[in-house]
Amino acid sequence: MSTLSFESLCLKDDDCPSPTLPQGLEDEFDTDLELDEKEESNKEMSISEVYLQACKLVGVVPVSYFIRNLDSTIISLSHHGLGPLGCKALSIALVTDMHINTLELADNHIQAEGAKYLVEMLRANFTLQHLDLSNNHLQSAGAEYVAKVLLDNISLKSMKLSANNEGLEVLDLSWNHLRMKGAVAICAGLKVNIMLKHLDLSWNGFGNEGALAMGEALKFNNTLVHLNLNNNRLTNEGVGMLCRGLEFNDTLRVLLLAYNSLTVEGALALVNVVKNTPRTALEEINICQNVLVNETFVHLLERTCQEHPGLDVQFGGVGGFIAKKPPKRVDPMKVIQDYLDQRKLRLWDFFRNIDKDGTMRVPVADFRKAVQVSR
Repeated sequence: MSTLSFESLCLKDDDCPSPTLPQGLEDEFDTDLELDEKEESNKEMSISEVYLQACKLVGVVPVSYFIRNLDSTIISLSHHGLGPLGCKALSIALVTDMHINTLELADNHIQAEGAKYLVEMLRANFTLQHLDLSNNHLQSAGAEYVAKVLLDNISLKSMKLSANNEGLEVLDLSWNHLRMKGAVAICAGLKVNIMLKHLDLSWNGFGNEGALAMGEALKFNNTLVHLNLNNNRLTNEGVGMLCRGLEFNDTLRVLLLAYNSLTVEGALALVNVVKNTPRTALEEINICQNVLVNETFVHLLERTCQEHPGLDVQFGGVGGFIAKKPPKRVDPMKVIQDYLDQRKLRLWDFFRNIDKDGTMRVPVADFRKAVQVSR
């Protein structure tokens, strides 16, 4: 098996699209924002006017709901079919907005290109705090741009890229097809981010390479308290890489690893890292549904919980890899011998007491009864 290293993974990603915009694109974006400065020489254009001009410029149909609700602090544009260009027009309009703090763009197929425009907008917009980009097929290239938000933006408190997750300081990137390259990008941003507390990266197929990148990030991140890595094709090897980062982390409290290809070996590694890391904050580890443990694990968990009474580890069940010893069968001859020794009798005396009629034959029932009485 080849040895993985974080440096080698970074080299693998040299062919990834860089989160830095290509030469000339930033100038193009700035040109879009100008929107014919001659027409606004005497007055500043309103947000709705900027948006209508931007839609005309990029060739998309304006969303009337956006224009009608500009007075609200929450704009919900989920399922509107914006696409990358619709997202570009919206981003242009929001560059100077100082009112909207929540923008919901779930299920708009904005792809990586749309994420790029949003990142450019967030360079200038310091009001937006909640951003929902769930189910937008961002893939690895989109993760590169999202990672740039983690590195650069200081006002965005909650970014939601999957459904059903609300709250401050939350980043939900589940179900976005990010894969290993996306994991490396996100984890690079997580290393230096000082805001995120809840990170959901489930159902993204990171594999062991992604676990290696996350382990490296956890060595440096000191704000994350909840990490969801459910269903990411991790094996025991990947969990081992993750544990090497957990050895240095003293803030993470919840770690979700359900529906990965783990066995009792990975489960033992997770409990051992808690037991051997005095400063650990881990309170909940979930490897349930598919991981059957053995008695060795159960005993280790019991000892660990004595030192960390708040620890809760959820697993699929005990698989019986170490079978319980059956109760010992009573040795009748030992019972008889003990009986004779205590009473200083001979074996002949024992059998003569049973053989009442002197036939030298003892029925099994009588013998069993005598043994029971002797015990």
